[in-house]
Amino acid sequence: MVNGFDVDATKQLNKIIQGAVQERIAPAVALAVMQKGELLVDSVWGYLDPNAQAYPVTTSHYFDLASVTKLYTTVALLTLITRDSQVLDTPLVDIIPEFGNKSPRSIDGGQDPHSKQRQDVHPEYAGQMIDPAQVTIFHLLTHTSGLPPWRDVYTVAPALVPPTEEDPISQSNRWRLAVERLCNYAFVAPPDTGVRYSDIGLMLLGEVVARLYGQSLDRAIANLVSSDVIFNPVKNGISQAQTIPTEIDNTWRKRRVWGEVHDENACGVGGVAGHAGLFANARMVAEFGQRWLARDYAISDNLYKEATTLQAQTGNEVRGLGWMLRSVNNSSAGDFFSADSYGHTGFTGTSLWIDPQRQLVVALLTNRVYDGRAKIGIHALRRAVHDAIITGIEA
Repeated sequence: MVNGFDVDATKQLNKIIQGAVQERIAPAVALAVMQKGELLVDSVWGYLDPNAQAYPVTTSHYFDLASVTKLYTTVALLTLITRDSQVLDTPLVDIIPEFGNKSPRSIDGGQDPHSKQRQDVHPEYAGQMIDPAQVTIFHLLTHTSGLPPWRDVYTVAPALVPPTEEDPISQSNRWRLAVERLCNYAFVAPPDTGVRYSDIGLMLLGEVVARLYGQSLDRAIANLVSSDVIFNPVKNGISQAQTIPTEIDNTWRKRRVWGEVHDENACGVGGVAGHAGLFANARMVAEFGQRWLARDYAISDNLYKEATTLQAQTGNEVRGLGWMLRSVNNSSAGDFFSADSYGHTGFTGTSLWIDPQRQLVVALLTNRVYDGRAKIGIHALRRAVHDAIITGIEA
């Protein structure tokens, strides 16, 4: 469905996305666009099986949102901070005391999330020790905690069985073991020394949400943010055929990832985590963005403002509270979104971008990792789609 675009703009948008599908940059694509609360676009392209060009994608198919999950965790947290009169400078140890059990902690180089290899410590920080009590909620939201970007948390328990089978290890036990690890990892830098995008920090933030809410993270997100999006879709009533497959995992799960979260760490801890794990269709994600834009959540005006204004920046990494702000150079939102736009991307090829000046919300979901995570082209596709949308609504 495409409304409010002229014919030429619609043709251009279709050409861009169909080309990406044919070139296997993203074998499956869903796009939802809302402006001023009106749904302008709710369209899909591609197939679940691109080799046979079988099983066309529909607007009801659920995509793995990957790191767009972080936005839902953020909104849940900001809602709880408002409700409980918490402050952003609250030390993490006040909510998760065991985070301070190992103190002081050393600095190491962390791990590369793709090769899984240990990295060398930055020479500037060699030999330094960090008091974990320095880390605050603000640090986690802005990726300035100094915690590692990635560690192999998923090895805490054996690989998850396929989503259609019963896991012998409960999700709660997997998560309990994960929290023990998350509370003991070495830092890679002192807090407040720059933006270092950290899945580890957002996993901890998910635990903060659960403890403040008094129930699990998935219940908190369902009740405070959206009951449409879902963790562990197959285990929660969504058929595998209604989810979009992603990568073949040859090293750990030994199967194509389908109906379960692509991210190893989110999968290994039971499918529910603050950094990844949610599934949704494009319209659901756009409606979430529209609710945020309309300030429809029980979040204070001050936190709404702070969340989408500059809090920390290192180079092209520009951060609000949980939200990614549009960078000046080479933004995935393209060249035409307003300077005060904000959003987030996900590793599977997903994104949500909001332009408050135009009252515009764009949810672009893909499975760009279907042929492997080294496949290039998603950044250029995102930019081209967002530029074409602005051209279409302003034609």
